[in-house]
Amino acid sequence: MEKSTLIGVFGGILAIGVGMALKGADPHALINPAAFLIIFAGTAAAIFNAFPMKDLKKVPKLFKIVFCGQKVIARQEVLELFVSVAKSAKHEGVIAIEKRANEIEDPFIRSSLILVADGFNADFISEVLEADIKQMEERHRSGAQVFAQCGMYAPTLGVLGAVIGLIAALGNLSDIDQLGHSIAAAFVATLLGIFTGYVLWHPFANKLKQISQAEVDVKKMVMEGALALQAGASSIAMEAKLQAFIPPSERKSLRDDKSEGE
Repeated sequence: MEKSTLIGVFGGILAIGVGMALKGADPHALINPAAFLIIFAGTAAAIFNAFPMKDLKKVPKLFKIVFCGQKVIARQEVLELFVSVAKSAKHEGVIAIEKRANEIEDPFIRSSLILVADGFNADFISEVLEADIKQMEERHRSGAQVFAQCGMYAPTLGVLGAVIGLIAALGNLSDIDQLGHSIAAAFVATLLGIFTGYVLWHPFANKLKQISQAEVDVKKMVMEGALALQAGASSIAMEAKLQAFIPPSERKSLRDDKSEGE
């Protein structure tokens, strides 16, 4: 579970509710079916107009990633894996690499090891793996773009909802009490549009970009490990090369774990 998303969503709702109460506004005013229909249904309609169906089918999975997170192999595990493979390759040769590849569940790591085991040169391995990474980045970019566009459309639809509400309010000019209530209700759509746009949709898009970048960084580390393996790097050289992808604070904990193991 991605706790930060839950904290952000509930924190935003709480901030609006408490803020309205402190300002003397009745939070029950937010219970406005028409405003919810205009913002959520309107945003959904705009998204259907903006994206092909093949991209929209991914939306449920994107929500799952935002709220549950995305499992990405730890960089320390990648380092330990390639150091171990480099050691085995020095003693057993290509057979050791192929054997380890068959034990790996991660498809990208497995394919990178298989490319090395099959004897392809560095340029070919780099070309294949970079193409894989670019395709993944494009898929992730289109997913984040869906939420980014929601963040653009929702506030504007909020203004549209306010206009619709004001049209209704102007029809009650003879009833002062009803006029005030209608004007207040008109701006609920604006509030919902701004809230969903800048507290939900834009932040969701940013989170997807962050998750995507973390996965890209790990895959680039795997690619460097595969290229070092293809070049016949020793386990010491492999460790030195891949440690560049690990933040200094994590390197310290890695050294501490290694010393404890010894």
